[in-house]
Amino acid sequence: MSVHENLEHAEHAEHAAHSNKKIALLIAVLALFLSFSETLGKSSQTTAITYNVAANDLWSFFQAKTIRSTVLTTAVEQAQVEADRTTDADGKAKLLKLIDGWKKTIARYNDEPETGEGRKQLSERAKEAEEKREFALARYHEFEFASAAFQIGIVLASAQVITGIAALGWLSGLLGVCGLGFMTLGLWAPHLLHLG
Repeated sequence: MSVHENLEHAEHAEHAAHSNKKIALLIAVLALFLSFSETLGKSSQTTAITYNVAANDLWSFFQAKTIRSTVLTTAVEQAQVEADRTTDADGKAKLLKLIDGWKKTIARYNDEPETGEGRKQLSERAKEAEEKREFALARYHEFEFASAAFQIGIVLASAQVITGIAALGWLSGLLGVCGLGFMTLGLWAPHLLHLG
């Protein structure tokens, strides 16, 4: 090899090494953002599961109150029939007092703002938990899209090192920007792409 060829070969190797350093930096940045999106995604997924369990618990409590209310309503109706039939004034007064107590209990089962455990309050709380669950799931999906973009970007950047095809590096960077866009949506506007 001539001196001129050796110099040319050294310049080419130096240029390739400099290019590989840029790609290595790109891969490191993509991996950093991948770790952020994975952490945020896992947090959103856990939040969604927590609110799903809370909503299920509240709806179960709501159903239990409904069953109790239905049983008492049936008992009131039956006791009212007995009260209407009885000729004993003392017995009728006792039945009417019992009916009145049951009606108050039924009303409390339906609306109990002091404890937040009336059917009305339980329904509102369950719907609120469902809304929070849906919000957390929307965030989770955006973070998953971001993670996929970062992962594919890392693969393409790695392929650029091997093949030397510069377009793969540019495409990798573009996917990184897309990943950042999905992370931004996940943080501040998770429902933006899920309208309808």
